[in-house]
Amino acid sequence: MAGLTVSVCLVWLSSAAYGGADFDRMLASIVQRWGASSTTKFHAWQSLIQGNRTSGDAERLKRANDFFNRQVLFGDDAAVWGQEDYWATPLETLGKGSGDCEDFVIAKYFTLREMGVESNKLRLIYVRAKTGSSDSTASQAHMVLAYYAKPEAEPLVLDNLIGDIRPASRRTDLVPVFSFNNEGIFTGVSARETTPAAGTGRLSRWEDLLKRARAEGFE
Repeated sequence: MAGLTVSVCLVWLSSAAYGGADFDRMLASIVQRWGASSTTKFHAWQSLIQGNRTSGDAERLKRANDFFNRQVLFGDDAAVWGQEDYWATPLETLGKGSGDCEDFVIAKYFTLREMGVESNKLRLIYVRAKTGSSDSTASQAHMVLAYYAKPEAEPLVLDNLIGDIRPASRRTDLVPVFSFNNEGIFTGVSARETTPAAGTGRLSRWEDLLKRARAEGFE
């Protein structure tokens, strides 16, 4: 995932983005920007959220992960947005129909929060993903979403590179660097680490993303 740099370390995630979705406003926003053809994916996404607010977390995870892995094509920011590093809102990702790894993670995170998954069970994790053969030392910057049923539990990893959701112990190709959620940034990836290593800071791309998401209908 080219373009994901140490600037991520300066990001703080505000819980205000997940107070509830205004779907009517979102529909108007996506139609205005992407045209009537975008409504099919939007309504599918809306149904996904509304149909799983009473589901168990395991079902929510599977459905959100499958939805975006099937509906969205991978594309780097230069090709999709004409920028080196752009953080798309879920509606922008749906409208474009493509995005890079952080766009997949952001979309799944927003979606799971709207379904009702508690923020303290979710961590967006910046990793180094090994590439090439098993004995290769090559790696690339990547981002995945982790779910912790309990603070002491082994996390489950949601990833656009692999379709199924796997326990972290089965993702030996990933080397975690740090994690974050709506409470802040954490130096490690364990859910037992409840005190953020960093809170508010230079909000940069995430602050811009939150403003755009609120304008679209995320409150």
